[in-house]
Amino acid sequence: MTGAPRDVVHHAALDARMVEAVRDIRLLALASWPARVQVRFLERWHRGVAALPEVAYRPLDFSAQRRELDAIAIAAEPGHPLGDYLRESAASWSRAAALLEVLGTAQACTESIALFGRPDEVLPGDGPTAREAAGHFIQIASELDHELLAPQEQVPISATALSLQLQRDLDGFFGARVITVELDPELIAKAAAGPSRIRLRAGAAFSDYDRRQLFHHEALVHSLTAINGREQPHLRSLGLASPRVTATQEGLATFAEQITGSIDIERMKRISLRIEAVAMALEGADFLQVFRYFLDGGQNEAESFVSAQRVFRGVPLTGGHAFTKDTVYLRGLIGVHTFFRRALQQDRLRLCRWLFAGKMTLDDLVRFEPLFDDGTLAPPRWLPPWAHRASGLAGMLAFSLFANRIRMDRIADCPLD
Repeated sequence: MTGAPRDVVHHAALDARMVEAVRDIRLLALASWPARVQVRFLERWHRGVAALPEVAYRPLDFSAQRRELDAIAIAAEPGHPLGDYLRESAASWSRAAALLEVLGTAQACTESIALFGRPDEVLPGDGPTAREAAGHFIQIASELDHELLAPQEQVPISATALSLQLQRDLDGFFGARVITVELDPELIAKAAAGPSRIRLRAGAAFSDYDRRQLFHHEALVHSLTAINGREQPHLRSLGLASPRVTATQEGLATFAEQITGSIDIERMKRISLRIEAVAMALEGADFLQVFRYFLDGGQNEAESFVSAQRVFRGVPLTGGHAFTKDTVYLRGLIGVHTFFRRALQQDRLRLCRWLFAGKMTLDDLVRFEPLFDDGTLAPPRWLPPWAHRASGLAGMLAFSLFANRIRMDRIADCPLD
C-alpha cells in the first residue's frame, strides 16, 4: 500500500477490519439444515407420515461484530466511493448477523425481506413483479419442456463422474488446480461453490446441463469473482459475498448461463417455482404444502425437499414466513442484462469486464469506475471466455438489443405461419 493516497489507505484499513469482523457471519451455511433432517423427513414420508421437519438452530451472538461494523460505517467517509461502499456493506453484514441471531423466528423473515426483497416487488424498468415473471416461465415450461429436452440431455451423470469432468474443465481453464471439486455426503443442495472448492452432493444424479451450469454459473462467476476479489490490493472484501451483492451475483451468473447456452427450460422452471413457493409461504403455506407444490411441479421427493428447505431455512415452518433469497434471481438477471446493454450503447463495455474484479453491486461498479482508471482497484485477473473479448460480447449484446426491438408478431413471412 506504499504510495497510496491517504483516503485509500484509510478506507483500506477499514476494509481489513470489516473482513475480519464478518469472518463468522456465514448466512447460508448457518441457516441451512443438516442432511439428517432430509433423511428423517423422507423416511417418515415414505411410511405415509406427513409431518413438518424437526429443525433446531443453535443460539448465535454477533453483538461484538455488529458493534465493530457500526464503528467501521461511522469511520467511512460519506460521498467517497470507497466510504459509501463500506457503509453499505457494513450495514448489509450487520443485518445478516441480526438475522442469524433470530433463526427460527418470525423476525428472521423480516430480516430476510430487508436483505433480499419480496416476490411481489416489481422488476427493474417498472416491469412485472418477480412472481408474475416466474408464472410466465412456469407456464412456458409446462407447455414446452418435454418437447425441448433432447434424449441425450436427460441421461443421468453420477456425482463421481461429474466431479471428474468438472475438475478437468476447471484445471483446463485456470491452467492449474485453483478450484477443487469435492463430494460431500452431508450437503443437502446438489452443489455449493466457494472461492477454492466446489462441493457436489455424493450420490446425486446430474445432467449435462447441470455440468455446464456448474461451470459457467458457479465456477466462472461465483468462484471466479471471489478469487479476483481476494487479489484486490486495497479492498479484499470484494472477495466476500455480502448479502447486498446477491442480486447482482445471481443475475450475472444466470446471465452467464444464458449467454453460453448453458441454461435449459427446466432450469428456468426451477428458479421460477422457487419464487412462486416463496410467495406461497409468505401467504400462509406451510412446509408440507410447499413440498407438495414442488412435487406437483415435476420434481422428485429429494429435489422437492431441497427446494422447500431453501424457502423455509431460518424461519418458522408453519406458514406466513419465508427466506426470500430466491426472489433475487430474475431481478438480478434483468438488472445485469439491462446494464450490459446500456454499457454497449454507451461504448463502456470495459465496465462489464470489471464486474468480474470482485463481488460488487452494479451501483458499486459505476462509482468504482474512476478507481479502476487510476489503479486503486485492479482489473480482473480471470475472466470467463465469453467476457474476455469485448468484440464477442458486443456482438451478442448487439443481437440481443436488435432482437428486442423487433415486433415478432408483425413478421408475416415466417415459414411456420
